[in-house]
Parts: sequence; C-alpha cells; structure tokens
Amino acid sequence: MKELSVNHLLGIKYINENDINLIFETADHFKEVINRPIKKVPSLRDITIANIFFENSTRTKLSFELAQKRLSADVISFSAAQSSVKKGETLIDTVNNILSMKVDMVVMRHSNPGAAYFLSKNVKASIVNAGDGAHEHPTQALLDSYSIREKLGDVAGKKVVIVGDILHSRVALSNIYALQMQGAEVKVCGPKTLIPRYIESLGVTVEPNLRKALEWCDVANMLRVQNERMDVNFFPSTREYAQQYGVDKPLLDSLGKEIIIMHPGPINRGVEITSEVADSGQSVILNQVENGVAIRMAVIYLLASKIQ
Repeated sequence: MKELSVNHLLGIKYINENDINLIFETADHFKEVINRPIKKVPSLRDITIANIFFENSTRTKLSFELAQKRLSADVISFSAAQSSVKKGETLIDTVNNILSMKVDMVVMRHSNPGAAYFLSKNVKASIVNAGDGAHEHPTQALLDSYSIREKLGDVAGKKVVIVGDILHSRVALSNIYALQMQGAEVKVCGPKTLIPRYIESLGVTVEPNLRKALEWCDVANMLRVQNERMDVNFFPSTREYAQQYGVDKPLLDSLGKEIIIMHPGPINRGVEITSEVADSGQSVILNQVENGVAIRMAVIYLLASKIQ
C-alpha cells in the first residue's frame, strides 16, 4: 500500500505532490462511500482522535468530526473556552493530559502560527493542523484543489486568482503552496494594505484590478476580510471594499467566459460576493463543503495507517 511521506499534516509546505495525489485518490474512494445509503466504514475502529480547538470554528470542526465518525473512530472534542487553559495550563500539559487517555491523533486549531509544528515535536501522537493563526490551513487547501480537479479535470495549467484579505489568511498561503505544487499559476488581488510585502517571493503575481484578475483566471477563490485579526483599519469602509473587490452577477456575466467561484467560508454576503453569485451555477462553494469531508477522511485514514 502507498503511504504518505509524513507522520503529521502540519502544512502543505511539509508534503510533496505524491502525497497530494495519494490524498486525492483516497478521497475519491471516500467520496463514493459518503454518497452511499450507509455512509460508514469500520476502517478506524481502534483509533481515538481528539479535536482540540483554541479558536472558533463551525465548518472545519464539524467536517473533521463527521469525517472521523464516518471512519468509525472514537472522537473526543475539546473547546479551549471551557477548559483548564483558562486557568493557565500550558499547551503541552493540556495535550499530554488528553494523550494520557490513550489518544492516537490530535486535530488542532490554534491562534499561534507554528503551534501544530511545535506540538508534533513535543508529544507522541499524530498531529493534524486545522489552522494555525495566519500561517497554514492544509486541509482547506487540499479540498480547494480537489474541487478544482473535480470541476476542471486537472489543476496543472489552470489560472487561479485569490481575492481579498491575503495578509491575514492561512487559506491563501496553503492554497498558494498547493496550487503551485500541482502546476497551477497563481495571482492575488486585493487592497494594497492587505497584500503581504513578501508575496512575490512565493512566485505569485499581484493584480490590483479585480476585473483584470477575473478576465485572466479560470478560478476565483474569494476570501473574506478577517476583521477578528485586525487591530487597525486596512481600508476606508466595508462598502468601499465591496465596490472595488466584491463580485456581483453583472460583473461575472460581463466577463464573456465562465469562471469558477470558490469561497472557504464563512461568506460575508454582499461584501466579497453577492448572494446571487454565491448561489449561482458557477459557484462550487457547497461542493467544497462536501469535498472537505472526503479529504479529511483521506488525511485521517492515511495518517492513522502509519500509527504503530
């Protein structure tokens, strides 16, 4: 059996193209499983997984839990808001206490970049990064690429523009790594204040004009503005942002070609995209959600098969 080159999924930059292809092949199988009348397989009956979320999450947390239960794993969920972390307990102590209950794998979201990597070096369990600060969100990038592959047949050679708050987005960084690894061309578009200075060193072109970016691309991945990570104003007003960087149906229809619209969620309707665009035939947003379960099943299954 083919296996991953890593024991943890900490970020896209730690894996290779063969790993991505293996995850996609495995996800193809699990996508078929979750569309059956009986949506469960007994693959991970002996595995216990802890979901440890130090930041709010709806889609990612539910998607991971559903993926784990579809694989018949035992699942425990931990929310930092109701935990001893509030009493000053350290991250390692928290996780080691959970691991002493004989947990095999930890899925963790944390506000600090590098938290998952730090954990992987200090605890005896397989770690899956469900988002670490503004650093990486590997399973989101994998499900985004998988959704492009499903819709367009391949990721190689495709033109993808990532629009919006690039500066604060872990989704943008993981997507850039994953798309380039698979041979796609990537541009970013957004207010100058929300584009990191280092972005061109990643081999990414900046296109400040949204219409030009959309005319160039095959796929537009629309990101929300991450107000919760901002301590100053990066643009004058939400209304002005929506006028310059929001996609509505007239703009989409005026391009003279069909492009795919993606969004990692949660959507701020009327800001980055209008409801008409979000619910249109060109949007694959709900496909992304479905594919997220299959991709996370694949990642968990492949990592669990490496646990001794």
